[in-house]
Amino acid sequence: MKNFNMINESFICENCKKEVKKAEHTARDHCNFCLYSKHVDINPGDRKNTCLGLMKPVLIEKFKNTYKIVYKCQKCNQIHKNIACDDDNFDAIIELSKNTII
Repeated sequence: MKNFNMINESFICENCKKEVKKAEHTARDHCNFCLYSKHVDINPGDRKNTCLGLMKPVLIEKFKNTYKIVYKCQKCNQIHKNIACDDDNFDAIIELSKNTII
């Protein structure tokens, strides 16, 4: 991954308002409760994107031995993908698997 900057920090989800703790084995880049993310990076961890829109989870894709969550920014409509974390709400992932279009 080009220019990856490991930032793993706790935050309050702007969608569901829950406190999201740091990830154990990777950088936390989305809410593990509602799966929403925030459009803050151009390259992973750089915090250089000025959009700052909420990234709505819209699809799930199988990726190696895990899943990728496909997001659509609610502000600029950009599509982005993040690897699911071990502690993500699996019921929310199952719900996403029912979607077939963005």
